[in-house]
Amino acid sequence: MLNLKKLFTPLFVVLFTLVSGCSTTSKQGDDARKLSTESSSPPATQYHDIVKSPIKQAESAKVAKKRLARPEDPESELVFEDLWDRIRDGFAMSDHEDMHEVTVERLEWFANHPDFMNRIAERATPYLHYIVEQIEARGLPMELALLPIIESSYEPFAVSSSQAAGIWQFIPGTGRVFGLDQTWWYDGRRDIIASTDAALSYLEKLYNDFNDWELALAAYNAGEGTVGRSIRRNEESGLPTDFWSLELPNETQNYVPKLLAVSHLIKFPERYELDLMAVNNEPYLTVVDVGSQIDLALAARLAGITVDEIYQLNPGFSRWATAPEGPHQLALPIDKAPVFERELAALPASERVQWARHEVKSGESLGVIASRYNTTVAALKDTNELTGNLIRVGQQLLIPVAGESTSTSLSANIAAKGKKTTYTVQAGDSWWNIARSHNIEVDQLAKWNDKKPRDMLHPGQQLVIYASSNAPGDQPAGLRTVNYTIRDGDSLWKISRRFNVSVANVREWNNLTERSLLHPGQQLTLYVDPALQLSQI
Repeated sequence: MLNLKKLFTPLFVVLFTLVSGCSTTSKQGDDARKLSTESSSPPATQYHDIVKSPIKQAESAKVAKKRLARPEDPESELVFEDLWDRIRDGFAMSDHEDMHEVTVERLEWFANHPDFMNRIAERATPYLHYIVEQIEARGLPMELALLPIIESSYEPFAVSSSQAAGIWQFIPGTGRVFGLDQTWWYDGRRDIIASTDAALSYLEKLYNDFNDWELALAAYNAGEGTVGRSIRRNEESGLPTDFWSLELPNETQNYVPKLLAVSHLIKFPERYELDLMAVNNEPYLTVVDVGSQIDLALAARLAGITVDEIYQLNPGFSRWATAPEGPHQLALPIDKAPVFERELAALPASERVQWARHEVKSGESLGVIASRYNTTVAALKDTNELTGNLIRVGQQLLIPVAGESTSTSLSANIAAKGKKTTYTVQAGDSWWNIARSHNIEVDQLAKWNDKKPRDMLHPGQQLVIYASSNAPGDQPAGLRTVNYTIRDGDSLWKISRRFNVSVANVREWNNLTERSLLHPGQQLTLYVDPALQLSQI
């Protein structure tokens, strides 16, 4: 294991303990706890004086060889084969020579976990080129392309305990301020295109407010109010107002050093023996305007890709189709877009979504009907051009439903009756969580056990389930894979509640027993329904 401490002379005493660098959740609020006024900032470490292996000219030449060509026009941009080289070329926040000791501590963790860095690289591949292009277009420092590593480990379905979502980890309120819609059908915070635009706009605003990128990043994490108040306190006390001198929440004090540490590691991978997975410097996705609502499984078939790929590139959609009121855009692999557009043009608009006809019965309301078909009152009103909530007995309503190809989609994730199995109720279980984790309806589960959904469950109670089950490690149909990094204070119960799954399933998916211990930094595989994450947010 690489030990950076052996590379340094003992110039300082470590004042901060190493915090797991796998994933940091953004608060973007002013309610973070206040630190003790006795906190002080350690001095900067003269990094170039204490590292035994300084940058060699040969190392720079190695990077230069990765450039495909330098155009004859001196004003033209350099062309890189590997996207990481393009990112390195755009770094602007640090000179990478004078590194604060907290950053050095964080760097040691990342350098000693190369597998984590390469998992991130693989997960980021579909999105990274697009994000780099947007950062370049705005003239922003390329370190920002690495910020989702700190925020979410580049996991678009990541949901934090503070209700932040997406790779940029917007909380609901901040997301709405920056135009990210959050509806039953769609959550813009998970949309790669929309959330990237919002995040860069927010970061630009913060930089204009504070005129310093470290302070801007701190404000992105803790909220501009928190940072602004800390600056004013230091000004009134005649103290410096740089990031390292401010009294900020513990999470924020580690947040900025983590980004600086990751950028340094990406800048000099050879120095830390990191064999970073290459990412081609070419577009992976493109955005296609589809014009109206479309079944996502149908869209996948038209494009010649899987439903999983559709959701991977379009994680903002929470249901089996795009939102009726928009956005009417799909991100697709760039090489699949032409055939998709050709097939879509040949498809009648009436066939983009399948419809059911429902005759209104006595006692029914739009809410009751919407619940039955797993849709919303707003969608019913929009589809049937209703201006109010009044409906008549015998009235015919058109309702969008998932087609056969979407039988395993998020809104139709109900398993067919199969082999009889038994389930032992765990502490914290509910009818709803057990039903969801086995892809069955609550009413059906209760009926199989001669119970009612309101009946109490007790740990150790045996329930009968007639449903096909997934082997450990298999992804249940229609759900999304989330790689969750355990943090200090986590438990299986807390994690299962956060993602609306059962403790038993978390154990099964990760081959854990009741005696298994959890450790900060440990990775868990979870299979979650994004629609349920939306409902809890």
